[in-house]
Amino acid sequence: MASPFAAISLSFFFFFSFLALAQSSTIGVSYISRTLEIQDRERASPSVQIAAAYGVLLRLLPSHSSSFEFGIVSKEQCGGDSCFMINNHPSSNKNGAPEILITGVTGVEILAGLHWYLKYWCGSHVSWDKTGGAQLLSLPDLGSFPHVQDAGILIQRPIPWNYYQNAVTSSYTFAWWDWKRWEKEIDWMALQGINLPLAFTGQEAIWQKVFQKFNISHLDLNDFFGGPAFLAWSRMGNLHRWGGPLPQSWLDQQLLLQKKILARMYELGMTPVLPAFSGNVPAALKYIFPSAKIARLGNWFTVGGNPRWCCTYLLDATDPLFIEIGKAFIQQQLKEYGRTSHIYNCDTFDENTPPVDDPEYISSLGAAIFKGMQSGDSDAVWLMQGWLFSYDPFWRPPQMKALLHSVPVGRLVVLDLFAEVKPIWITSEQFYGVPYIWKVTVLFLIANRCMLHNFAGNVEMYGILDAVASGPVEARTSENSTMVGVGMSMEGIEQNPVVYDLMSEMAFQHRKVDVKVWIALYSTRRYGKSIPEMQDAWNILYRTVYNCTDGSYDKNRDVIVAFPDIDPSFIPTPKLSMPRGFQPYGKAVSRRAVLKEITNSFEQPHLWYSTSEVIHALELFITSGDQLSGSNTYRYDLVDLTRQVLAKYANQLFLKAIEAYQLNDVHGAAGHSQKFLELVEDMDTLLACHYGFLLGPWLESAKQLAQDEEQEIQFEWNARTQITMWFDNTEDEASLLRDYGNKYWSGLLRDYYGPRAAIYFKYLLKSLETGNEFSLKEWRKEWIKLTNDWQNSRNAYPLKSSGNAIGTSRRLYNKYLQNQESFS
Repeated sequence: MASPFAAISLSFFFFFSFLALAQSSTIGVSYISRTLEIQDRERASPSVQIAAAYGVLLRLLPSHSSSFEFGIVSKEQCGGDSCFMINNHPSSNKNGAPEILITGVTGVEILAGLHWYLKYWCGSHVSWDKTGGAQLLSLPDLGSFPHVQDAGILIQRPIPWNYYQNAVTSSYTFAWWDWKRWEKEIDWMALQGINLPLAFTGQEAIWQKVFQKFNISHLDLNDFFGGPAFLAWSRMGNLHRWGGPLPQSWLDQQLLLQKKILARMYELGMTPVLPAFSGNVPAALKYIFPSAKIARLGNWFTVGGNPRWCCTYLLDATDPLFIEIGKAFIQQQLKEYGRTSHIYNCDTFDENTPPVDDPEYISSLGAAIFKGMQSGDSDAVWLMQGWLFSYDPFWRPPQMKALLHSVPVGRLVVLDLFAEVKPIWITSEQFYGVPYIWKVTVLFLIANRCMLHNFAGNVEMYGILDAVASGPVEARTSENSTMVGVGMSMEGIEQNPVVYDLMSEMAFQHRKVDVKVWIALYSTRRYGKSIPEMQDAWNILYRTVYNCTDGSYDKNRDVIVAFPDIDPSFIPTPKLSMPRGFQPYGKAVSRRAVLKEITNSFEQPHLWYSTSEVIHALELFITSGDQLSGSNTYRYDLVDLTRQVLAKYANQLFLKAIEAYQLNDVHGAAGHSQKFLELVEDMDTLLACHYGFLLGPWLESAKQLAQDEEQEIQFEWNARTQITMWFDNTEDEASLLRDYGNKYWSGLLRDYYGPRAAIYFKYLLKSLETGNEFSLKEWRKEWIKLTNDWQNSRNAYPLKSSGNAIGTSRRLYNKYLQNQESFS
């Protein structure tokens, strides 16, 4: 029986307007041609890549794998660029023979072609397990796969690279992953066409061997490395030792894991990006090399500038020792891994401004950093985040040009990290001729343009689909474009699957996408059937939640997950004007500035859409529940949308309680605060209805990597601390770095966020009842104690979902929202 999607597969194809043999290369691509040639020459053999691609197919479609045959083709057969081709198999009319032949330049292109066929000929959908997993119910029976047009389908990459990850994703999301989870992620990457992923796992074991050559002891490294959940920030020089020390078993285990990760990436034809030396060094190095130019950095949010954790050391790039260490690090990686793709990430200046702004000095720094890489690998290419150019006023055109031109053309690629909101390629004349990548965060440089999108793995429905659907095309087709890739640079994954589905597709799009048409197809693929009410709901979400055009970063500051530490008398309410100079949202800023802003005062939670429209979208979701009750993707989206609406309602409940306090209305303050706390409990029950919103798996995965009880306690503490409050705190002074990694996870609301709010409301009501000022000091004492106790607790949380998502969502809608037209 033919698939019901076969009849409209051609319309899918023509809608996307992919032109065979379209020539889309930019000036930037010509600059990196030597690197591309080296990578093509050193890639795994066709037989290895095909075998790896079949492995992905078997894991994704074990019952349908015999319907496909894979093959490798040359770039010449693709018109000179990377591509995939989808054809009807010559033997498809024979019983038991493969039905569809998919070929590509690498294993990644083959699997991107498979994904393309499943999406637009079979109406299927692939996302992370936590966001609903793969929707494959729409697949036809064996022997009934839809044919493509007789001439076949050829789809080229308009630009060579599709980048993935952020330096901190390794901690916010990957911290506790084992090989089983990594294998799933690499499968997902390949299906999305990602061919330029970061590969940062296990580098501490490499550094241990490198620093031993420079007489750094094991005890010195215990003070240098952060704990398992904080490695991203110790790598960047933001902190040291916090959460540590790292057990030797962890170092050995992670190195073995990295070798598996790299092996699979290479087997599929990917180009993994390895780390390079940025200048961050152990404190002991300044004593071993007293004449070296080593500077101590400033405090990074510790309480009182605690030297146990803060104020790390940076080796000046112009010091000869910098090149020695940089060379040793590259060579040690080559020795351990046996090969390299020649691309290395280094961000010496990310939130670390050079001491002087003389362009000649800046140029010497850049040249020295690159020489450290090149000394270890003569074919090295430096991949650098462009985030610093977005927020730091230090980087004016002369300084920016000096850094970008300090490296030979084609040997530096910049990630335009916030390109979906504030693209730098426009204001910097294409990064002054340097290749870049458009990223979501979207990053660019020779030009790699990237999408940032998510901070700290926060749970928030958010996106700018129109920017994603048009930005990469505009950048690539602009005059004298130096763009060489697109990419995704979110700080945490497993959220907002619609954004990543579209962004991944832009790696193969030659023209802008009509999002209104695309979103209608998305809802059909996402749930496996076409339901008008769901298409209407997604059209609303496209216009509202996924249409954030206010230029703001979306750091989730909902009151539930980021409770304010401020006297309620000073919290602005709808009936009061904002304090002079208060600006809740603004231009792209540094991660340090984001953190500082959210700790200095009450920041109004971000709201950029009409809540009444989104409530209506939720009504449509609930109405469709009986038709989609068996869909895991639907249940995830339903829980997420209900959570989104209720979270914004909770913000308003909180402000009503504050307003009642400011009006000396004891009854009103008590009523609204009680309703807020009841809502938090109800939301915890809602979140328990889907695996993607559980605290338990995060904690359990940390414990599973432990070798003994002592490590289990340490790792679980790391996991609990990362998502709540970092660093030491005094009895009544909380760490400034709190709630940055907040999560809407069942268990966390019930046992931490809810009790925290209850403490605050207790002192708020006590203030009204006694006529005394709000006791900020006592509130802080009790809140800090709650935090420390929860971080040190060992109670287990469910690993499986419980409850009925549709019934719970419907009940909470009736309880809280039925008579709410809007609360924006």
